[in-house]
Amino acid sequence: MRTTPQTFLRFIAGAAIAAAVLFLVWYFRSIVVYVLISAVLAVMGNPLVKRLAALHVKGWKVPRWLAALATLIVIWVVLATLCSLFVPLVFNKIYQLSNVDFATVVASIEEPIARAQSYLHEFFAMPESTFSLSEALASALKQVIDIESLNTVFASIVNVVLSSVIAIFSITFITFFFLRDEGLFYAMITAMFPERYHENITRALDSVTLLLARYFTGILSESLLLMVAVSLTMMAFGMKAADAAFIGLVMGVMNVVPYAGPLIGGVVSVFVGIVTPIGGMTVGHTAAVIIGSLLILKGLDDFVLQPTLYSSRVKASAGDFSRDSDRRVAGRNPRHAAGDSLLYRTACLRQGVLLAVQSGA
Repeated sequence: MRTTPQTFLRFIAGAAIAAAVLFLVWYFRSIVVYVLISAVLAVMGNPLVKRLAALHVKGWKVPRWLAALATLIVIWVVLATLCSLFVPLVFNKIYQLSNVDFATVVASIEEPIARAQSYLHEFFAMPESTFSLSEALASALKQVIDIESLNTVFASIVNVVLSSVIAIFSITFITFFFLRDEGLFYAMITAMFPERYHENITRALDSVTLLLARYFTGILSESLLLMVAVSLTMMAFGMKAADAAFIGLVMGVMNVVPYAGPLIGGVVSVFVGIVTPIGGMTVGHTAAVIIGSLLILKGLDDFVLQPTLYSSRVKASAGDFSRDSDRRVAGRNPRHAAGDSLLYRTACLRQGVLLAVQSGA
């Protein structure tokens, strides 16, 4: 294509507009984040709003604003309930870790440490008096988790909570209007496009909104089921309920993060098992139980739970994908990619969005 002064000017104008938009998004990033969070909450709460608004009580129809208010209350009650259940559990575990005698912890795994230290001495040809692996581990653990650092964490959490008051009120306010007026968010999106595309964009948004609601529900259901399964498995092996619930919470939350999330959750879980081993088991047996249980449960999650949840919720299956779509998204059939959580979630969601856009067009 030939480069003319007109095309060059159009490129410059487009780049300037894009730069201005990006600058405004960065400058008003707090508001943008509030709007996006409110949009997600509205997407998840909109089905309940529709159900409540369709109710008739002795000939009186529930108004949309009341249904939106009730849904918003339900959302915050659920969030507050989850916080009341898990926040004390997390803080209690942090307090326990701050009072742990790491020398005792290292002594409980003295035998494998002694073998590792012997191997290091032989491999690096160091005299035994030069380096002590147990002392090095105890010192490192004290530096990573000590009372001062935990006090700093508590102080930062309190500051975040106090600064989040404005965010909570803002998100609540915006979410209420998104729930009350379903077309408000649509109007914000369609305002960025020419009027001739508004009808198609609105139809596509209807389908995409429904699919996103199902997708987010699928993610939450997966994390909740994995958390319950891990907790019950740990309790079945004799672990204390508080420790089992903490490990389940860590794995359920970190499972949302692709790739690194389950690995980090597994490391934290094994560390908790070493610090507070299962009654009647050695530290090595406890670590083996945790590692084996997490590997089995994560395999069931990747190969059984994820395909079931995301295929049924997003209504995307292997037959819906062309070879070109497979190569661009996952490099293989999404059912075969079930072991890779990020690729499978992306494949299912992308296919659902494509179907929605095609139906909108």
